[in-house]
Amino acid sequence: MALDISEHYDKIYRYCFVRVRNRELAEDITQDAFLRYIEHPQYQSVNKSLQLLYTIAGNLCTDHFRKKQSTELPEDLPEDSDLESSVLSSLTLKQALADLPDTDREMLLLRYMNDVPIGVIADLFGISRFAASRKLRRTVTELREKLGEEEQI
Repeated sequence: MALDISEHYDKIYRYCFVRVRNRELAEDITQDAFLRYIEHPQYQSVNKSLQLLYTIAGNLCTDHFRKKQSTELPEDLPEDSDLESSVLSSLTLKQALADLPDTDREMLLLRYMNDVPIGVIADLFGISRFAASRKLRRTVTELREKLGEEEQI
C-alpha cells in the first residue's frame, strides 16, 4: 500500500509555506520533497511514509534557511472593512507564534493546520504519543493565555 500523493500534497505545501513564508519557494520545496520521496523507494514503508515525507520537507526548509535568510511581506491581505483590526490581530498571532520554540510551533502546524495524527508527530520528534499530546495541549494553553493577555491591553 503506497502513500496517496494527491491526498498529502496540500498538507506538505502548507507545512512548507508556513515555514518559508513564500509561495513559490514553498511550491518548489514541496515538489522537491515529493520527488525525493518517489526517487528513493527503498526508504518507503507502509507505516513510515507520511513521517518520511514530512522529514524530507522539513529538512529542505531548514536547508533553505541555512543558505539564505529572507523576510517578505504576505501576498494576500484581507479585504474586509476592518483592515486595521484584522492586520493587528494577524500580527499579534504571528508574533505569539514566532515567540514559541521552533519545535512547539512546528508541532502546532502539523497537528492543527495539516491534521497530522499524533502518532506521526510523536515519531517525527522521537517522543511518545502521550508526550506529544501533552506538549501540544500545553502549547495551545500558553498561546491562548498570551493572546488573551494582549487583547486586554
